[in-house]
Amino acid sequence: MKNNLLFDFTVDKATKTVFINREFDADLSLVWDAFTKREILDQWWAPKPWESKTKYMDFKVGGRRFYAMVSPDGEERWSIQKYTSISPKTNFKMTNAFADKDENPELPGSEWDLNFSEQNGTTKVSVTIYNESLARMEKMIEMGFKEGFAMTLKNLENLLTTLSQQ
Repeated sequence: MKNNLLFDFTVDKATKTVFINREFDADLSLVWDAFTKREILDQWWAPKPWESKTKYMDFKVGGRRFYAMVSPDGEERWSIQKYTSISPKTNFKMTNAFADKDENPELPGSEWDLNFSEQNGTTKVSVTIYNESLARMEKMIEMGFKEGFAMTLKNLENLLTTLSQQ
């Protein structure tokens, strides 16, 4: 197991963009599946002790994922992701918006661009999150997005270690 894996998180207020780079000691196909398959995604896509619960997911261009992050006491924070572009195992793009339980989005949302690459058994995921409003990005950051997403990616690292050993 590699201990010197990259994690970089940068906020650019001028462009309303967050840049995240994270390396994983796992094969590209496994990391890709972890981001694109509901049954794996729900195992890591929330900072502990919260859990991710997907109501539905259709990973295709024009498809959507509707899910909630659920707290231990049952509080739900819903989001809608709409897939706008998919290049298998290298890139996908989506819009992301907070929503209510009835799928009404809270606009504005954000545009996510996820890139995947592998070198010598290490997979790098580069995420660019563009926010159409500075206020939304600042709200996201104030809600603890950096810390929460870092915890979430650590969940993924732990899960990938387990899955790689199976």
